[in-house]
Amino acid sequence: MQFLPLVLIFAVFYFLIIRPQQKKMDQHQSMLKAIQKGDKVVTGGGIVGTVHKLDGDDHLSVEIAEGVRVKIVRSSISSVLNKDEKAKETSSPAVEAKN
Repeated sequence: MQFLPLVLIFAVFYFLIIRPQQKKMDQHQSMLKAIQKGDKVVTGGGIVGTVHKLDGDDHLSVEIAEGVRVKIVRSSISSVLNKDEKAKETSSPAVEAKN
């Protein structure tokens, strides 16, 4: 009977913290595996670019501006923009700087 509160605390801890974190990690890993050439991605540092080339399992070549490509580690990708976000980004008018 002395261990019952400890077991209950561990169960609550598992279901509220450990299990959701594991699900989130699994979703992130599956997202990273599904990255293809042409996908728009956002890095952990906030850089948005288009995947130009898949360099093995660990690296990507991402075009961040026209003609500017950087090689990044796949695990640094924080999200892949879906088709709805791609459409919004291309349909919104660009803001031009006034001289």
